[in-house]
Amino acid sequence: MRTPRLSIAFDAADIAAESRFWADLLDGEVVRADDDWHTVQFPSGSGVPDICVQRAPGHVAPTWPDPAVPQQVHLDVDVEDVRAAEQEALAKGARLVEETVDLDADEGFRVYASPAGHPFCLCWGQ
Repeated sequence: MRTPRLSIAFDAADIAAESRFWADLLDGEVVRADDDWHTVQFPSGSGVPDICVQRAPGHVAPTWPDPAVPQQVHLDVDVEDVRAAEQEALAKGARLVEETVDLDADEGFRVYASPAGHPFCLCWGQ
């Protein structure tokens, strides 16, 4: 199957905060914003799929790794400078969920959550 564009959709109660977080973190732009759906696009040729955010008033944030509410979906974001990437993610509203590997390791990942609680990993050296 060929597709001209891949989108990843997240549910969130506050779609403005969630879409702005992903746009700011990954240098994208919110190109569609209505009451129930936001679309974040990235520069042409970047290879980054659209991230869409759908209004879900009753959204329950994942509690992963606690199995009470599973992670549902997550993104792996490969970075060159994990220390700088971590500082940027935290400054833009992410929270650290799991310190899986020391930042001085040659390779690894750490788990974070977006403002709506969706997990994502910063990965390096792989």
